[in-house]
Amino acid sequence: MAFQSISRRHVVTWLAASAASIQGYAQSNAGPVRLVVPFTPGTGIDLIARTLGPKLSLKLNRPVVVENRVGASGNIGTEAVVRAAPDGATLLVSVNTLVMNRSLYPHLSFDPVNDLEPISQTSWGQLLLVTHPQSGWRTAAEWVQAARQKPGQMNYASPGVGTPHHLSMELLKNASKIFLVHIPYRGTGPAVTDLLGGQVDAMFLPIHVALPHIRSGRLTALAIGSNKRSALLPDLPTLAEQRLGDVNVDMWFGVFAPKGTPSETIQLLNREINLLLSGEDVKKAFLSQGMDPRGGTSQEFALLVQRDAERWARIVKEQGIKAE
Repeated sequence: MAFQSISRRHVVTWLAASAASIQGYAQSNAGPVRLVVPFTPGTGIDLIARTLGPKLSLKLNRPVVVENRVGASGNIGTEAVVRAAPDGATLLVSVNTLVMNRSLYPHLSFDPVNDLEPISQTSWGQLLLVTHPQSGWRTAAEWVQAARQKPGQMNYASPGVGTPHHLSMELLKNASKIFLVHIPYRGTGPAVTDLLGGQVDAMFLPIHVALPHIRSGRLTALAIGSNKRSALLPDLPTLAEQRLGDVNVDMWFGVFAPKGTPSETIQLLNREINLLLSGEDVKKAFLSQGMDPRGGTSQEFALLVQRDAERWARIVKEQGIKAE
């Protein structure tokens, strides 16, 4: 009985403290909270921002607006957040391109990892290895075997140098000991157009981009670049299941604040974002786009970001990849 009473007091105290912190955050700046998306509308990152934004506004009692600041592989939007006042009014919604850029652009005027405060992971996204049906390949194992027999004669597309699609293929090349010609495009759209037309042999694509073409028969899925299969394509095996190495190229998505943002603000935003991620409507929106909702503490997210930065730095160095 005493335990229940103490527990109730703790809950009441926590709720009161939470309400007070939200009120303080709402009053700290009369302007809106900006969710900066460093890529074009319609991307997975944009979906996350536009799904969470209105709900976060209700939680925080402040307007929340999504701002797409595109260019330089995400560096323009990222820098805008790095340079913003650390008051919780400007946040970055990004993907693991953030840590890839750290190695690809060593002369940036900012550090994409150390000049930002991780708030919370929001989700995981999976990439599919796909080809056009006329290629005749039905599995990634067949495709790798063909590449080994014709070194340098097969190619792959990506939306550009340094994108997750590009570096994921470089990781697979490294693991499978194959040589492919990289054909970078200016964006996903042109790359997919040429893949559908058979001008390029293969590429990695996010599930939500590839799935309509797979279902219509215009693309063939060879493997999923994850440590687990997707509920959207339960019969599609992973690269590891096809004995092509432990190649997990899942993309993480998350929210960041400028360096120096008070820890109280970070923890408040982390708590509210995690509450939103547990909602059935958010889960449904994310899962329909091939993203697995995933929250956690800001400390856990910071460790993930740091580990991933080290991982992709090794790949960039080993493969001699240079940004355009």
